[in-house]
Amino acid sequence: MFPDKDTSAKQYLVMSDFDQTLSFNDSGLALSELLGIPGFADKVAALSNIHLVQQGGELAYLLLHDPEFRRVRKEHLVEVGKRIRLKDNIQMLSQILEGLGGNRFTFYVISAAPQEVIQSALEGIVPAENIYGTQLEYDGRTGEIKSILCLRAGYGKVAVVEELRAKVPVSHDSLVYIGDGSSDVHVMLHVNRLDGLTIAVSENKYITQIARRTILSDNALSILIPMLEDILHWDSTQIRALLHAHGFLVQEWDKVRTDTLTISRTAASGVAVV
Repeated sequence: MFPDKDTSAKQYLVMSDFDQTLSFNDSGLALSELLGIPGFADKVAALSNIHLVQQGGELAYLLLHDPEFRRVRKEHLVEVGKRIRLKDNIQMLSQILEGLGGNRFTFYVISAAPQEVIQSALEGIVPAENIYGTQLEYDGRTGEIKSILCLRAGYGKVAVVEELRAKVPVSHDSLVYIGDGSSDVHVMLHVNRLDGLTIAVSENKYITQIARRTILSDNALSILIPMLEDILHWDSTQIRALLHAHGFLVQEWDKVRTDTLTISRTAASGVAVV
């Protein structure tokens, strides 16, 4: 049985990254493959090493400044979105969230990927107005990218969270953010400070040390688990029943705690060890 609907229903904001969080593909890599541009990973690594742009903003920088990426047009970004391989059941996730436990969890996507890529990939799944990606300005005559209007990376994601909080007033502890990598660190720290729930969906050491929960799965429905446990305080029987009611079976559910240590000798290396 599911818990009875709470008459004191709350509004929650559920915000997710896109690349490697809702998808298996990196937008920049997919774009490089589409256009036959080699060495994308090396270009990103070089930018990351010199800290020229915000973590996650490397693709936007390349689109504006790299000669090989200057030929990218809006239609290329739309096509890339259609080729992105998404995680399973994102639409079902959004539908379940709408009335979860008698509350309203509104789903948003906040990502450094270009807006056109995300909207194309999630067309018919997530409303366009709930997608906040990097916004580009195009030359009306040539169609080339003229400037970056807004970069949704690093503190850019924090700005979106605050914009949404102003638009849909919610309490501090009614925020949920899901991400996978270094570009999500700032926004996760911000949500943690507000006593919200942060969920990592990768084993990236920079983010798993910050996120309140980590969950690994190829199915987007998996992110329901921390929300049901930590926010609504459901037990495993109730969670399994909810998923079963929507036609899903939890086949494997391993709860693991992993301690990672590096142990070195002290300067007094001559001290005997008993």
